[in-house]
Amino acid sequence: MSKWVPQKPTGALVLADGRVFKGFGCGFVGSSVGEVCFNTAMTGYQEIMTDPSYASQIITFTFPHIGNVGVNSQDIESHQSLKISGAIFSSSITSPSNWRSEGDLNNWLIENKTTAIYGIDTRELTSHIRKNGFINGIIINNPDGISNKESYLKEASIWKGINGQDLAKTVSTKNIYNWEEKEIENLSNTSRQINKHVVVIDYGVKSNILRCLASRFDKVTVVPCETNEKSILELNPDGIFLSNGPGDPLATGQYAIQIVKSLISKNIPIFGICLGHQILALALGGKTFKMHQGHHGANHPVKNLRDGKVEITSMNHGFAVKLDSLPFGVIETHKSLFDQSNSGLMIEGKPIFSIQHHPEASPGPYDSFYLFDKFQNLVGSQ
Repeated sequence: MSKWVPQKPTGALVLADGRVFKGFGCGFVGSSVGEVCFNTAMTGYQEIMTDPSYASQIITFTFPHIGNVGVNSQDIESHQSLKISGAIFSSSITSPSNWRSEGDLNNWLIENKTTAIYGIDTRELTSHIRKNGFINGIIINNPDGISNKESYLKEASIWKGINGQDLAKTVSTKNIYNWEEKEIENLSNTSRQINKHVVVIDYGVKSNILRCLASRFDKVTVVPCETNEKSILELNPDGIFLSNGPGDPLATGQYAIQIVKSLISKNIPIFGICLGHQILALALGGKTFKMHQGHHGANHPVKNLRDGKVEITSMNHGFAVKLDSLPFGVIETHKSLFDQSNSGLMIEGKPIFSIQHHPEASPGPYDSFYLFDKFQNLVGSQ
């Protein structure tokens, strides 16, 4: 009769509060520090891991089976290298079994130099984050085993974290370029493409946002996050889009607020998503704050306060807009039904609005796709 021999742990997560979760390493061999969060989505792990908004974060996936779809070239939300600090799975990576698969997740993580671990109790870790809030940590994959906890703990403790950090600069494009790829399935577009030009300020834009815009506008130009008002206006935009992105909105706002303020005064239609929503709020004189655990998932209920409908949305943010800080004339249009936090605003009398959630999904439901059509109608009516 054979006797089971326990495996030696080759992976671990060491949190700054001293908590250690041991498991097994996968992906790239090495270690990386980051802010630990959890994502409740049951699909779209590749889209989540390539979302630039996750820069400097270690993602804990609450869905236990990761890898069964494999990886492919269509589900990449940023064609730069992965910006996440690491990934945590409950079970070992599942072998790919999907007609869209072009490769294996583990090999893809290695190619992208991204460290991951599996075999820890992700339910316990998620509960720890929900109770204690965001926490910094270090993820380790070491085939020789995990030792010297104190050195890892020190590294996690001294990491400066995301508060006060402008991470948009690290993921934004360095050059101006035109985007032409359209929605792959074109599920959301209820109207035809119009001959208008939209300029996207790239704080860490997702590819599917650009696809949604290119399906509605004849020309979409993407510019670096620090591009000034004069350079943007020289491109003769019919509309301005403020993209999603990572980091502390107030830190990014050191340069972005003045740019957006100037653009607001030009009465050009403006649409912001996620970090773009927060930057717009700051430019209007509002304030943002760091959330306890953030919103990360594809099943978040949001109420549209204009028509009373509830939309199931995809969310990924650790900061939020402080509603009571917004000045007169700025109207709340959406709110989260999880915690009543602000999820949308508009400026009374101006063609300007923004939302905290992600209408482009990737992954997630299609309930909020109509917002791209709203933007198209605002631009087309000017």
